Amino acid sequence: MTRLAFFVALLPSLSLVFAQDLGVPTTWREFNNSRLLAERISIAKSAIDTILPQLDTSNGQFDGIGFWQSANVFSSMANFDHLASSTVYKDQVINGLTAAYKTYPNFDPNGYNDDAMWWATASYYAYRAYGDSTMLSMTVAIWTRVSNYVVSLADAKAGKQPNKDFTIAGTCYGETMAGGVFWRPTSDDTGINSITTGLYTTLSAYLAETTGDSTYTAAATLSAQWIQNLQISSSGIILDGVSGADCTRTAASWLFTYNSGKYIEGLSVLKDVTGAAIWKSLMTNITAAAVKSPVWQGSNGIITEGASKTSDNDGVGFKAIFIRGLDEVSVRSADNSALQILIHSYNDVQYNALLELAANDGCVGCDGYSDQHEFAVNLNFS
Repeated sequence: MTRLAFFVALLPSLSLVFAQDLGVPTTWREFNNSRLLAERISIAKSAIDTILPQLDTSNGQFDGIGFWQSANVFSSMANFDHLASSTVYKDQVINGLTAAYKTYPNFDPNGYNDDAMWWATASYYAYRAYGDSTMLSMTVAIWTRVSNYVVSLADAKAGKQPNKDFTIAGTCYGETMAGGVFWRPTSDDTGINSITTGLYTTLSAYLAETTGDSTYTAAATLSAQWIQNLQISSSGIILDGVSGADCTRTAASWLFTYNSGKYIEGLSVLKDVTGAAIWKSLMTNITAAAVKSPVWQGSNGIITEGASKTSDNDGVGFKAIFIRGLDEVSVRSADNSALQILIHSYNDVQYNALLELAANDGCVGCDGYSDQHEFAVNLNFS
C-alpha cells in the first residue's frame, strides 16, 4: 500500500471509533462471576505466590520470563495491594524494584525505552500502593530520561531530533509526528511505536494527576494526540509502529492487545486530569472496539493471543496489560454503567477461562507457568 493509499484508508478511522456498541455479546463464554471478593483475592494471591519462588532478589528478575515481563509481575503485586488495601507484597516490591534500578542503569540493560518505562510504571504503581517517595523519584527519573526521545513540536518542524543522527519526518500521512516516542535510545534507530508512546502517555498522565504539574499534562496530551491522529485503524484498533525517518509502517498484521490496553489506560487518566470530553469519548470507543475485536479472540470472547504449549512468551504479557488497562478504565468510569458492565463481563470471560480451561485443551495460556503469570497480572477484583 502506498503512503497516500494508507492515509486515505486511515482517514475514516477517527469517526468510526465514535459509534461503538457497548452491549455485551451473548456469544461470550461465562460473562459473569459469582465469587465473593475474599475468594478472588485469595485466588490472585495464590497466583502471585506461585511465581515468587522464581524471583532473584539480587536483581529483581523472575526466572522464565523476560526483562519487561518481570517488571509487570511487580506491577501486579503492587496493584494487588492497592486494590486489596493491603501491604502483603510491599517489601518484595520495593526491594525488587530498588535492586533492579541499581543493577540496570535507567532500567534499561538492552537499549529499549519501553523496557525502561515498564519498570518506571511498576515503580509508579508501587508509589500509588505504598506512598513510598523513592518509588516516585525513580518514576520521575525514567520519565525525564525517556523525554529526551520524544519528538517535540519544534523537532517535527525542524526535521531533526537532538538524539537521533538522521533527518526525521515532521509529518506522516498528513499528521504531525510530534508526540511520538522513539522505541530505542540509539542514535540510528528510527522506530516510533504505539506501546512506547502509550507508556509515555500513561506515565505522564499519572504524574500529572499526582503532582499537578502542567508539564506532565502537556506531555501526555501531545503523545495521546500522536496515537489519536496516526495509530488508530478503521476498526478502532491501535496500530503498532511507524518509522520516524520515512513513515514506513510495521506489518499490518502486527495488532496486539497491549497497544490498545496501554492507550486506554492513559486516556482514562488523561480525561480525569484535563476534563476534556475528547479523551473520554475516545477511551470509551477504543475500549468497545478492542473487547469485540476478532483479531485476538473468537466469538466466545476468550483472548487467544500468546497461547503456547511449551513456554511463556511476550503475548501472554501483552494480554495482561490489556486487562489491566480495562480495569483502570472501569474504575474511572463510574458515570458510564454500560461501559463498566461491558468491561466487567469481558474480564469475567477471561477470568473464568483461566480458572476452567487453563493448561488443557481449552488452552488459554496453555502451559501452567504462562497461565500463572497471566493470572498474577489479571487481578479480577471488579
